Amino acid sequence: MRIGLVRRGYSDTGGAEAYVRRFAEAATGAGHECVLYTGADWPAGRWAGEIARVSGGSPRAFALALAGARQATPCDVLFSLERVTQCDVYRAGDGVHAAWLERRAEFDPKWKAWLRGLNPKHREILALERELFGRDGAKRVIANSEFVREEIVRHFGFPESRIDVIYNGLPPLRIEAGAREAMRVELRIDEREYVALFTGSGWERKGLRFAIEAVRRMGGDAPLLLVAGRGAPMDAGPRVRFLGPRTDVPRLLAAADVFVLPTIYDPFSNACLEAMAAGVPVITSRANGFAEIIDPSVEGDVLPRPDDIDALVFSFRAWADPMRREAVRPRLIAKAAEFSIERNLRATVAVLEKARG
Repeated sequence: MRIGLVRRGYSDTGGAEAYVRRFAEAATGAGHECVLYTGADWPAGRWAGEIARVSGGSPRAFALALAGARQATPCDVLFSLERVTQCDVYRAGDGVHAAWLERRAEFDPKWKAWLRGLNPKHREILALERELFGRDGAKRVIANSEFVREEIVRHFGFPESRIDVIYNGLPPLRIEAGAREAMRVELRIDEREYVALFTGSGWERKGLRFAIEAVRRMGGDAPLLLVAGRGAPMDAGPRVRFLGPRTDVPRLLAAADVFVLPTIYDPFSNACLEAMAAGVPVITSRANGFAEIIDPSVEGDVLPRPDDIDALVFSFRAWADPMRREAVRPRLIAKAAEFSIERNLRATVAVLEKARG
């Protein structure tokens, strides 16, 4: 097939951008052809195939211009990772915006939620979602967790029979021998130190403040919390260290003992899957699609709410035992290997073929 992939913006650290590149590489290796429909931001050097530039600075303008771009640069099936008005298959990798706003309002003052409702950007995205999940929108939808599938049905009444759940897939994680020792020396962390790792940007959504509060409450028994990602460092106490944006996350995972993501909303966190692939137990919240694939209390922990500080403190203490972490390491690595990019590709291509008819 000639597959048209749609992603409007670009970020070097963006999960969707990484997925598009991985998918295209795997699809091309399997004999398919890929064309990328994108805006002006995507660098030509970061795409190996054909690029069709789509005008329009806002989500709505881009969605409206996409039809013309497809006419000028045809494809057999349009596979969108953006909220657009029409496509053959939409991958809801960013989840449901209406659900995210709903969950966010639980943790914000009422005045913030009210102001957000007046923001034209949010209103534009919500309108696009209604069209996308409407009668003439997407033919089929791929959700990357049951969590997202249920939200699509709940908010829009989209037919369950046209939603396929395909969990995220990753290429093999490569961690060099001696990476743990080398990274700890580089960061000046004692080998006996208990280290928790938090990665990613969008700290408000990903619940960094809850992880910091748990560390504060634990005092001297707390793990050393490493925070890697884009954001303004804050005064969080001596047991929290801000590393800034990093491109060596596998080495950080090698140096970590536990991974923490008490997220308010995450369709399916690739960062958690990478931690699992590194053999690191994951502590996350029920509001993360990734929570569906782990065995709580055995492979990590699932918090009932992201702001349940008592539960987070309990989990930090429970995973402080190095023998427990070492015992579960092979199990985590083996489970992560099941969620490969090749498996994701096969399942996704099957959906594209179904939509193509």
